[in-house]
Amino acid sequence: MFQRLTIPVTSFEQNCSLIWDPDTLEAALIDPGGDLGKLLEAVDLRGLTLKAVWLTHAHIDHAGATGTLARTLGLPIVGPHPGDQFWIDALPQQSAMFGFPQAEPFKPTQWLKDGDKVQIGAYALDVLHCPGHTPGHVVFFEPTTRHAFVGDVLFAGGIGRTDFPGGNHADLINAIKGKLLPLGDDITFTPGHGPESTFGEERVSNPYL
Repeated sequence: MFQRLTIPVTSFEQNCSLIWDPDTLEAALIDPGGDLGKLLEAVDLRGLTLKAVWLTHAHIDHAGATGTLARTLGLPIVGPHPGDQFWIDALPQQSAMFGFPQAEPFKPTQWLKDGDKVQIGAYALDVLHCPGHTPGHVVFFEPTTRHAFVGDVLFAGGIGRTDFPGGNHADLINAIKGKLLPLGDDITFTPGHGPESTFGEERVSNPYL
């Protein structure tokens, strides 16, 4: 069965996800914002082979260590959607603004769009373009375990901020209600920050929806 581990990184306590196929031991890191030593230790401890970096969006706490990781290990960078190009370009300024280590510039190996699939081992995850927090934000959905990696679109009891450049509240609500919640109340999700929840719980109790 598809495996996942949440590893909070940076002073922002951003939920980086290590995902892997337990049969092939091929792995990917979703949103490696920082603390590379901690992330690589988790990979090595499980005997995994890191194959790719996947990005939900390009804010510094989610993408800050991407360039260094990809260069060091020769990994492809998959995602986000091209709408976040300006956030990637601004990573050095974001580093300085928020006191993060200087982010290495990078160019995604593969941009993503709605309806794409990404693969790790035998597992294919669906890509949903969910703008609003950023224009190019994507969500990864793993159908066999009914689990979604939603970045900063949705939280337990909250939703993503839309007051950053390129943010749009209406787009965010449309993405949540039009793309995520229809996947099913049973789906668990890993948000970009904080505890996991289910789409059903958020549909009923989230005060922002």
